[in-house]
Amino acid sequence: MTVNGTSAVPAARIDWVDYAKGICIVMVVMMHSVLGVEAAAGQNGFMHAVVMFAKPFRMPDFFLISGLFLAVVIDRDWRTYLDRKVVHFVYFYVLWVTIQFGFKAPGFAAETGWQHVGYLYLESFIEPFGTLWFIYLLPIFFVVTKLSRSMPPAAIWLVAAALEMAHVATGWTVIDEFCARFVYFYSGYLFANHVFALSNGARAKPMLALIGLALWALLNGALVSTGNSDWPLVSLALGFAGAGAIIVAGTLLARMQWLNFLRYCGEHSIVIYLAFFLPMAATRTLLLRTGLVPDIGLVSLIVTVAGVVGAVVIWRLALALRANLLFERPETFWIAPKKAGPALQAAE
Repeated sequence: MTVNGTSAVPAARIDWVDYAKGICIVMVVMMHSVLGVEAAAGQNGFMHAVVMFAKPFRMPDFFLISGLFLAVVIDRDWRTYLDRKVVHFVYFYVLWVTIQFGFKAPGFAAETGWQHVGYLYLESFIEPFGTLWFIYLLPIFFVVTKLSRSMPPAAIWLVAAALEMAHVATGWTVIDEFCARFVYFYSGYLFANHVFALSNGARAKPMLALIGLALWALLNGALVSTGNSDWPLVSLALGFAGAGAIIVAGTLLARMQWLNFLRYCGEHSIVIYLAFFLPMAATRTLLLRTGLVPDIGLVSLIVTVAGVVGAVVIWRLALALRANLLFERPETFWIAPKKAGPALQAAE
């Protein structure tokens, strides 16, 4: 299945898209792993620089790719559209926020008492909980894009770009991240043909693509290291440049069939996204409490790998134990009929 759940029937996958998604999900796990380790340890390691380098483009690329195939399904009737684009993600958000909250509730209770825990759980349906804000926001993007179909696309894009450059900071994740990310999602939808043209160009002229990647890396690194990457317009430009770079990198890797584990991660990106928190937190706690690995950067790297691999292991165990509902939406939670396919709709 695609990351957007566009169809109940598996379609042919596009290799570079899976590579690009794989790079993105690894960067997301890395960010949470590194910052979590460093916060707990009270010091930074060598992985901190990698996370900061990826900050301008880590989520822009994920959202741009999420909007890439929307044109194929946006004209569906509202019932089917809402089922595939809203209920699909609501199911996984409710399920996994409950799972995450179950693990964290004892800690919350120790700090504020059990009476406050219920309030915090209910609050997670207004303020996205922990790592799950991405799948909370995606349905909002899908609905807004369909509702605005009759409006001039250029006007919508300009407003979305202005919102990104405004660096809105209300303290409410939904508003702040909508303003910061919608322009990339909408651009994936609006400029899909240009994105595929970029990929085709990189595949046809790999040496030129490599030169472009090198120049981008130098510019992105320089702006990040000097603290200028968050400037209005600069942040927008770096977001698109970085998204383009990941698309080109994914295309080149697909062309050479290198680092196939990234493609695998991309094929199962939402599975990893849903489950990585548990092996990540467990490994971080184990390594920091035991002191088995003294270097914080190496601890961060190990925790990142554990998060990715552990999530896949959890998924495979769930399938083996027939707990498919953890990663596949049961037919009970469909509001529109399926044309064909299995009785469960996978997270991807």
